[in-house]
Amino acid sequence: MLGRKREGSVVCRSCGRLVGVNDQTCFNCGAWNPGLWGYAPLFQRLGHDLGFVQIVTVGCAVLYVVMLVYDLPGLRTGGLSFLAPSTQAMVTFGASGAIPVFQFGFWWTVLSAGWLHGGVLHILFNMMWVRQLAPVTADVYGPSRLVLIYTISSAVGFTASSVAGSPLTLGASAALFGLFGALVWAGHKTGSSQLGRQAMTYAGLLFIFGLFFPGVDNFAHAGGFVGGLLSGMALNPLQRESLSTLIGALICLALTTLSIVVTFFIVATS
Repeated sequence: MLGRKREGSVVCRSCGRLVGVNDQTCFNCGAWNPGLWGYAPLFQRLGHDLGFVQIVTVGCAVLYVVMLVYDLPGLRTGGLSFLAPSTQAMVTFGASGAIPVFQFGFWWTVLSAGWLHGGVLHILFNMMWVRQLAPVTADVYGPSRLVLIYTISSAVGFTASSVAGSPLTLGASAALFGLFGALVWAGHKTGSSQLGRQAMTYAGLLFIFGLFFPGVDNFAHAGGFVGGLLSGMALNPLQRESLSTLIGALICLALTTLSIVVTFFIVATS
């Protein structure tokens, strides 16, 4: 069913060597459940990130379209706000910032805001960087820790932005800066100076870019970078992933989904 393999050997999801499909740990690298309950071949076809890039891009795209359709009369089409959802739609689906967090008490929107976008250029630019950074981060840290870093960085970034007084904020860029921060630490920890230098250079250039364009939330970017750096320090890239990191990743995805549903239910029914 669904391509599950019940016997024989599979390639370890962590080190790429052959292991028994039912082995509890990989004898080569120590990774927990290297065969992924027999579904390792299926997941490996999704890439080293186990499909997280597809989850983010499809999830963000669907939410963006739904926000547009939710309030068509409020749709904005001018300048950099081309095809921008209305403010009401952004709040309804979980945008963060000082107003939702402190005025409305929607503190959980620091999780949901990273999956929402305020215009077609906004989402295209961010998804381009997701496709560039997420696979690299998964290669260095592993797919479960990629999800943890992405979620924690986004939450820290939007918390910093809300505390700094940004009225309404959203977008995947806080999490993206978190991936930059985690890669900077990985470069330092593993001795890969080129990796760390490239990540720091791109983060610096994008931060400077944001200083010259209105509407760019540099507080979220800075907070996301710090969140990613600290997450990278806590999630040692030299160690293999464990069951706890997989459980943590699933919890992050579940809480993020719940944050969007709860906000929509509260706002739409009020």
